[in-house]
Amino acid sequence: MCGIIGYVGTDEALPILADGLKNLEYRGYDSAGVALVNRDGIEVHKQAGEIDDLVLPDSSPETLGIGHTRWSTHGKPTDANAHPHVDCTGDVAVVHNGIIENYADLKAELREDGHEFTSETDTEVVPHMVEDELADGMSLPDAVATVVSRLEGSFALGVVAPGYDGIVATRRGSPLVVGHGESGNFIASDVPAFIEHTRQVSYIEDGDIAHVTPAGVSVEQDGEPVDRDVETVEWEAEAAEKGGYDHYMIKEIHEQPSALRQAISGRLDELHGDVDLDIDLPAEYLQSLEEIQIVACGTSYHAGLFAARLFEEYASVRASVEIASEYKFTGGRDPWRTLVVAVTQSGETADTLSALRRADQSGARTLAVTNTVGSTVTREADHSLYIRAGPEIGVAASKTFASQVATLTLLGVYLGRRRDTLGSSAASEILSNVRGLPGAVQQVLDDEDLVLEVAEEYADGDAFFFIGRGLGYPVALEGALKLKEISYDHAEGFAAGELKHGPLALVTPDTPTLAVLTDGTRPSETLNNVKEVESRGSPVVGCSSLEADEDLLDARFDVPELGVMEPLVANVYLQLFAYHVANLKGRSIDKPRNLAKSVTVE
Repeated sequence: MCGIIGYVGTDEALPILADGLKNLEYRGYDSAGVALVNRDGIEVHKQAGEIDDLVLPDSSPETLGIGHTRWSTHGKPTDANAHPHVDCTGDVAVVHNGIIENYADLKAELREDGHEFTSETDTEVVPHMVEDELADGMSLPDAVATVVSRLEGSFALGVVAPGYDGIVATRRGSPLVVGHGESGNFIASDVPAFIEHTRQVSYIEDGDIAHVTPAGVSVEQDGEPVDRDVETVEWEAEAAEKGGYDHYMIKEIHEQPSALRQAISGRLDELHGDVDLDIDLPAEYLQSLEEIQIVACGTSYHAGLFAARLFEEYASVRASVEIASEYKFTGGRDPWRTLVVAVTQSGETADTLSALRRADQSGARTLAVTNTVGSTVTREADHSLYIRAGPEIGVAASKTFASQVATLTLLGVYLGRRRDTLGSSAASEILSNVRGLPGAVQQVLDDEDLVLEVAEEYADGDAFFFIGRGLGYPVALEGALKLKEISYDHAEGFAAGELKHGPLALVTPDTPTLAVLTDGTRPSETLNNVKEVESRGSPVVGCSSLEADEDLLDARFDVPELGVMEPLVANVYLQLFAYHVANLKGRSIDKPRNLAKSVTVE
């Protein structure tokens, strides 16, 4: 969602803030701005639209400032609604990610006291409230602490004021990280904002009040000093750059072999048919396990659908998948025999965190599957399992989906071996297929020219239908999601057998169908559905590992033989297809309209 960057130190703040805003573009935004602080006041530059259009000074000597990219919630994307927001005097500036739920009551109260507002945002109440506390003689950290005690909702805040030697930052339910640099210190909503300056970070926790100054960082919780560990980010700044590709998304599609190697590295023991996931679920608990509930959103939800089928097969345990925003722990389930698995790339997805908290309140054991060390979900879950995909900048998930599925597959083997429901030889075969993923995905990437040809032929379709059975169904859903996210075309994924129960009415010669025809997808049955759409004139593109189906397909993408992992390999073709269709249409691929990378509001 919104992006936050702040810097205080000995270097000029303006170029650091401007670069930080560019680094945060991937989160999604519709306006941007910066506030530069000097001894006499605050200089604000903000406007709606692209960061490249933001009018900034050519230079500035100021060494303290905050910046923001806004994704609209309260108020349209206008210059007035852009962040940073200031108080009546112009001496307090605030950037904010999240939603302040009780802002209307606070705003009415402030107006009665004579405060005037210039925006429609919920954020603007904060600088006015800080203004009042400073007027009563409080320090800036104490003023912020007093104000946030009255706020309801989720937020990450960065606050500055002239006469104070740094930035005060706090969070509740929205991500915030501190960067420790040699020439100054940083705050940000995500590490890529400042990664070219430092890889030394600490993660602010809910309720922390952090005072970030040129000399260092101090943190208080409930008025008492606390220590937050300084960690080293393992990836380099170059990992968050395009590296010669036209878009982050296509770069990250091509990074999937490497991401998969990272995801499985050191975890496979094919000789004994086992895995080492560095999680400590008690053996007695696993033996008594009756149900696994997976909660997730979007692409992570599709990875969960894939995994649930494997959990049931490998671990002989009932597995369900729920969209996190719909999740409730109900229905006579025994929390002591239930494992709730929260799948979230960022570790900050608001809906998934809420579902995790509901599960925790019920007494269920929780496991986070995420890409982000130090994220909120890892602090709140009982156990954490990292997918190790490296940074993903493109809004449309690609390599993180592959790494999620691979990691969840290993979790399925882990559960099956410890529940004595999966034999060592069967496990070894599965792990052999997982080990083959990077090479198989590379074979698909080597076929990209063919995908481009097919995309050129069908890019003008009126709509696109994706079909599959078994493990092919979540891949069909994910393929359709990728296409609609970045091309803005209507695309739908279906369980193949459902076509004849309604959707077939939409099929025409101008609606291409993409079918998943691999191991794990009951391809012979899906071919019957291919015949159904083909008889209505729909051209069919097949992602197939079958020996012979060319007569039924208008175009075929060959999927290498890899057992149960074939549908995941097929998904890479669908990613490439979506990318090239969108690129042919000139879409904003890395920053699709209305979308954000990390959805931190419910």
